[in-house]
Amino acid sequence: MAKRILTLNQISLKGLERLPRDGYEIASEFSQPDAILLRSYKLQEEDIPPSVLAIARAGAGVNNIPVASCTARGIPVFNSPGANANAVKELVATGLLLGSRGVVEGMDYVHTLKNIADAGELNKTLEAQKKQFKGSELVGKTLGVVGLGAIGSLVAEMGLTLGMEVVGFDPALSVEAAWRLSSQVRRADNLSALFSKCDYVSLHLPVLDSTRGLINEELLQVMPSNSCLLNFARQEIVDQQALLDALERKQFRKYIADFPTPELIGRPDVILMPHIGASTDEAEDNCAIMAADQLRDFLENGNVRNSVNFPTLTLDRVSGCRLSIANDNVPKILGNVLSILADENINVIDMINKSRDNIAYNLIDIGTQPTSAVLDKMRSIEGVTNVRLIGDCA
Repeated sequence: MAKRILTLNQISLKGLERLPRDGYEIASEFSQPDAILLRSYKLQEEDIPPSVLAIARAGAGVNNIPVASCTARGIPVFNSPGANANAVKELVATGLLLGSRGVVEGMDYVHTLKNIADAGELNKTLEAQKKQFKGSELVGKTLGVVGLGAIGSLVAEMGLTLGMEVVGFDPALSVEAAWRLSSQVRRADNLSALFSKCDYVSLHLPVLDSTRGLINEELLQVMPSNSCLLNFARQEIVDQQALLDALERKQFRKYIADFPTPELIGRPDVILMPHIGASTDEAEDNCAIMAADQLRDFLENGNVRNSVNFPTLTLDRVSGCRLSIANDNVPKILGNVLSILADENINVIDMINKSRDNIAYNLIDIGTQPTSAVLDKMRSIEGVTNVRLIGDCA
């Protein structure tokens, strides 16, 4: 039977093509879908039918998905980190250039000269006025990068390419990210040290309880008066009132962001873009392809890659059929599952078990097809949230 994928946004055709038509039905309306594929749609808990096995977002952030309730139901939530990294990096480059030169102001000024019809007079006016839009070069300036994941590491590398000194800060820097990072990126001991010494600070953090409002009054107070703050990550990372207060007292020169708010629109010391960091054809294709591939691998094999709430776990398919089991991360549950298999004389061919926070996830390859009654026994174990049979043992 074909698996049904509910799409709640327009998804790139290149991504949808990764789900073959002979095995998948894709539509924007399904009463009982097997999975949900979306971008920015604000998904509510009541929008997720009992039939849903997984949710994938063609993008990095998942603040539009009720992740906690999905975890409680044993539903993995996938995202596509890094797929839009280059697109965001290029927009950060744009932000740096706009912040260093009077480009926006100069363009706005030129538009006021449309009534000058004489080319000579226009040229004379421009030559007389252009000095007010003078800026400074990025070469030799110091760029601070807060968050050195897929996007932040690219931004750091870009800063080096532009001839900037680059200082980075990321207390949760992974080994993989560290390998991506150039040795020329200097490490800041803390955020205060980074903010106090940088001409430009670029934010690249997810919205978590620990990062919400992280950029606060204390940090903004130590910024040099000629510095710029760039936010192409998430609006909630910067404390809005602290930002407004710092701008009012001219604590730093300019705020450049991809997240307009009513209080910021129209300010001469703010450059705003309409959340277009990932708005390129290439980024949308890359995100959709990654999300679709991860969704397919989970539905067909139970493998988990780039989930925000499940542990990363993959097991090569050899033979037989496979059990996919999600449960609370407490003792004895896996033992109870294995006891049920043993009582039914079902041989375990291979298995893997991993946990993440309060959830554990298991893949168990078996040689005999379990009956519905056996599967129901597993589902009745206290703490088991999801049991799925993948494939046919015949």
